Amino acid sequence: MRIYNAMLRDHQTNDLHSGWIAVQNGIITEVHYGDCDAVTEGDINAMNGLLLPGFIDAHCHLGIIEDGIDFEGDDCNEATDPFMPHLRAIDGINPFDECFADARNRGITTVLSSPGSANPAGGIIAAVKTSGVCVDRMLLRSVGVKFALGENPKSVYDRRDETPITRMATAAIIREGLFKARRYLIDTRSAEQDAELSPPEFDIKCEALLPLLRGEQKAFFHCHRADDMATAIRIAQEFQLETVLIHATEGHRIAQYLAEKQIPVILGPLIGNRCKPELQQLSEKNAAVLAENHVNLAICTDHPEVPIQYLPLSAAIARKNGLSPAKALDSITCDAADLVGIGDQVGRIAKGYDADLQLYAPNSDPLALDTMPEWVMINGEFVNRKGEAK
Repeated sequence: MRIYNAMLRDHQTNDLHSGWIAVQNGIITEVHYGDCDAVTEGDINAMNGLLLPGFIDAHCHLGIIEDGIDFEGDDCNEATDPFMPHLRAIDGINPFDECFADARNRGITTVLSSPGSANPAGGIIAAVKTSGVCVDRMLLRSVGVKFALGENPKSVYDRRDETPITRMATAAIIREGLFKARRYLIDTRSAEQDAELSPPEFDIKCEALLPLLRGEQKAFFHCHRADDMATAIRIAQEFQLETVLIHATEGHRIAQYLAEKQIPVILGPLIGNRCKPELQQLSEKNAAVLAENHVNLAICTDHPEVPIQYLPLSAAIARKNGLSPAKALDSITCDAADLVGIGDQVGRIAKGYDADLQLYAPNSDPLALDTMPEWVMINGEFVNRKGEAK
């Protein structure tokens, strides 16, 4: 199948070029600028519309907090033990949640669905496509472990009169778990190299942290305040973890420090109010300030805090407040993909990438509130045409 007469965006220059692409078995196999000279039956005429990769929400709770359902559909936080790195988001995601259709309708083809922030260590984050009936087939990969600092774990466990009720204890619990996992890894490797040594007793929590310690996955830290971000960076440096900050509400206050440490951030939600103390420094200029300081960033909804379909609007708000149009679009496509560790598979229109695509009418703004894609495709299959979910 070929999609021709399409306007393709060059991510390096942000220029638009007329061109065509070929898709086979759900993968983009060719990308060309210029006219397509071999149109056949089944090919798609883009009618000079803008062809984009599907949008990516870099942090949300889609499917793990179900729409319109209270306790029965909320599987986001296992707030019975503060250190739960071994929980897997895929075991709590309901692919039949109606909000998956909301995502598809607005061109969002991949989300990072995460455990919540009640626990200092909440579990394993899943990158999933937004179309499917079985999460195992929607899964791209697990990307890392969710940690949380600041008010959320403090408030949850203060109500229970259990540890942690301070920022010190929250950090100490995370550090203790990582120390144990590092010793577990050392002992495991020693046993593999010396037959006379016994491997350590199986520990599922330590096992969940090994991909982070081996540099295969990332440590995602929920944090709003600048001091909590500094704590996350401190812990990451102690254990040589590749780290991403989620929310980073006060990122604009320490933008130069984040740039110096080369720490990327996932900003959001950008639509909302200062509903708790650690949000008092919320600024719509946050994204622009971080970008000006060369901090890599993505934008998220934190769905259901902001409904998933308002991801493009969130990027538009950042654009309105100083983020460049190119960076705003990149923050929910290629930059989002790169930042969370799936940039080799989605987020671009390039050879070898998944055919997760969306088409916009000529001269339309893909981030505008009143804009909808003409059609959306995931893995080379149509999942939406003219706003009607498949």
